[in-house]
Amino acid sequence: MQIANQFRTDILAGKYAQGEYLPSIRRLAKDLKISVITTMKAYEELAEEGLVTAVQGKGFYVNAQDSEMLQEQHLRKVEESLTDAIHAAKVAGMGQEELVHMLQTLLAVEDV
Repeated sequence: MQIANQFRTDILAGKYAQGEYLPSIRRLAKDLKISVITTMKAYEELAEEGLVTAVQGKGFYVNAQDSEMLQEQHLRKVEESLTDAIHAAKVAGMGQEELVHMLQTLLAVEDV
């Protein structure tokens, strides 16, 4: 999941150009010291999301990203993160007001 998340973030941020090939599955697995199966699952997840395409014998390359798709991907990531924060706040015993105040404080610090 971490591998897929990192590539997803990098692709959406434009660090990989359209048509650029991702590192080979075997090379990435060796570099990260993880199994080839784990790497393959990460790449397959990205392919299911339409971020990359597999080419037999060549590997995975980055698909063109239109601005609407990029925006939707970013919004989905924000929604997931906020949902995680809500669940963590509940576990920590925080109320809605405390959570909103914390978000406002963090926004002020980050100058969003």
